[in-house]
Amino acid sequence: NSEGVPGLDFPEIREDVQATFDYLNQHGGFGGRPLELKTCASKASPETSQSCAQEIAGSGVELVLLGLDLFPGYPTFEASGLPVIGLLPILPGDYTANALFVTGGNATLAGGMAAVAKERFDAKSVGIISADIPGSTEAALTASLDKVGIPYVSIKGGSEETDAGYQGLMVQANANDPDLLVSLYDGAGCIGTMRGRATLGITTPVLAASSCAATEVIDQVGDDALGWIFLGAQTNEETPSTQIIREIMAPQLGVPADEVDPSALGLGGLGIIQAMTLAQFADAIVADGGEVTGQSLYDYFGSTTTSLWPTGLPAECGKAPAYPAICTFEFPVIEYTEDGSLQPAKGIETVSAFDYLP
Repeated sequence: NSEGVPGLDFPEIREDVQATFDYLNQHGGFGGRPLELKTCASKASPETSQSCAQEIAGSGVELVLLGLDLFPGYPTFEASGLPVIGLLPILPGDYTANALFVTGGNATLAGGMAAVAKERFDAKSVGIISADIPGSTEAALTASLDKVGIPYVSIKGGSEETDAGYQGLMVQANANDPDLLVSLYDGAGCIGTMRGRATLGITTPVLAASSCAATEVIDQVGDDALGWIFLGAQTNEETPSTQIIREIMAPQLGVPADEVDPSALGLGGLGIIQAMTLAQFADAIVADGGEVTGQSLYDYFGSTTTSLWPTGLPAECGKAPAYPAICTFEFPVIEYTEDGSLQPAKGIETVSAFDYLP
């Protein structure tokens, strides 16, 4: 996992996986097997990733979990006979690696957004705003829109903008009266673009990623979020899975469970999904009379169509020949409603990125 490098410092992935393992060890581990997590922090360089690969391969583990690692040492893991289950593919090589990924990264996010543009809005044109940073979703999104023949205008701003800056981006993206706007900002950028659109009186609907549906964002903007649709986010209703997340994170955060915000965990939340999905697979292996090992978990993931935790959407490893390591293509789609809640989007509660992959 990448830690300790400005812009690529994600200790919360490791911390939240460890918190999930601690929780699972109180509830039978993986199918009755207790869990031990050995970790290594890469520094966003090939050398440190390779050093971590050698350290992990020599540590006696059965399964490699990738957090966010730009240069995973796949050959080292393969030579050691270690299966690899990743969280988030980043670079093109990840998509064809000898590994399986719990999420599809920029490729499926972009494909899902193109699917919403086509299937929900039948968009004839799209306006995109994004931060001008390396590795953003913008390149994948424009490739997906090109694939389905939807023209677009793409406006790039800074990674952080003033209120006036966000308004300027919205004005430029909306200048040609597109059928849909797409914002690829997160965090403060979600707040700035939502407020900017409302201040300007823009009525064009906006599609954003799940981070813009976080409670900490919605609490700030309130009804300025009307007209926004979110890909990959959960509703803000209490469910058994959100209760489990609260139980996992309360000791980690040092707060009562009812003060944990499951929507505000960022990439750390993906770590919880990774660990809980594998726990679900482990239970299924035991129920089928099998033995839970690193290899059996990998093999089960690679062949099952059972659902991922907590969305209930199917695992589909290998479905896309050009992206053999991707295992999930479907997203829930939600929208902010007039009663202040997040609900499944009317007319398109789930969407598949499969036909729209860049």
